[in-house]
Amino acid sequence: MIGVLIFPDFQLLDAAGPISVFEIAARFAGGAPAIKAIALEPGPVRSSSGVEMLARSARPSNAITTLIVAGGEGVREAARCAKTLAFVRSVAKRGIRVASVCSGAYVLAEAGLLDGKRATTHWRRTRHFIATYPRVKLEPDQIFVRDGDIWTSAGITAGIDLALAMVAEDFGEEVAQETARQLVLYHRRSGGQSQFSSLLELKAPTGRFGPLLAWARENLDAPLTVEDMAERAGMSARHFSRAFIAETGTTPSKAVERLRIEVAKQRVQSSAEAIERVAETTGFRDPERMRRAFIRAFGQPPQSLRRAARAG
Repeated sequence: MIGVLIFPDFQLLDAAGPISVFEIAARFAGGAPAIKAIALEPGPVRSSSGVEMLARSARPSNAITTLIVAGGEGVREAARCAKTLAFVRSVAKRGIRVASVCSGAYVLAEAGLLDGKRATTHWRRTRHFIATYPRVKLEPDQIFVRDGDIWTSAGITAGIDLALAMVAEDFGEEVAQETARQLVLYHRRSGGQSQFSSLLELKAPTGRFGPLLAWARENLDAPLTVEDMAERAGMSARHFSRAFIAETGTTPSKAVERLRIEVAKQRVQSSAEAIERVAETTGFRDPERMRRAFIRAFGQPPQSLRRAARAG
């Protein structure tokens, strides 16, 4: 049974996302879903949105095979609750999978389950988490991290990626892919992928150049010169460059390189595609050029990132 631990002011999607993944996966696998929301006090538990979820009593039980701890505004109180920590420790002692979504990592850290282990949480909490739990090997740029039986994930939707990885382990890759398609996900992200998007990091990705940047991301194998982008934007190259810098905070060429690096990193980490092929189709052309760009951006070459993603 999958047990999802919630508490007052939990983040609704932290619980509902993984629950939906396991529900759909069970149907594809030909079984009945075995998922329960659990809490210290059984009954309706109010999320931070005001929507309530009905929970059963959180008691150590041999029926639980995976425990997922939600995050949310109420996690501070949950991480200070002796009964909550005792429950999490008792479940972990049985050697089953224990996971957290977003700030739920604070509960696992307070319970001592993350000491000496690799973990992640939402990027906004990185500085505070590292200062509070120095014994945890935090990997702040990861979607989710697995270290033995302990799994942790970044904010909200990363809990869906974590649950899909568990489904792949339980039922196989085909069921995981079918589940992802049923959820209308663009693709199933590997744990090694970054929490950040180059489009989101630009100062104004949804302004007048938003459609242009989205088009560029889908056409990285094209030259994408300043002249090409200016023509698509219906502007002179000089006026386009000035306007682009003013709106996004970076030059067109640097924005394109960031998009190329982002997409190339995703493909390097989540596939077995040849490095040379990735370089060709993301517009780097030369693998050596891509390698230098990776070292500038991440401090390591593509092969090292691929090995780390596979190990994780």
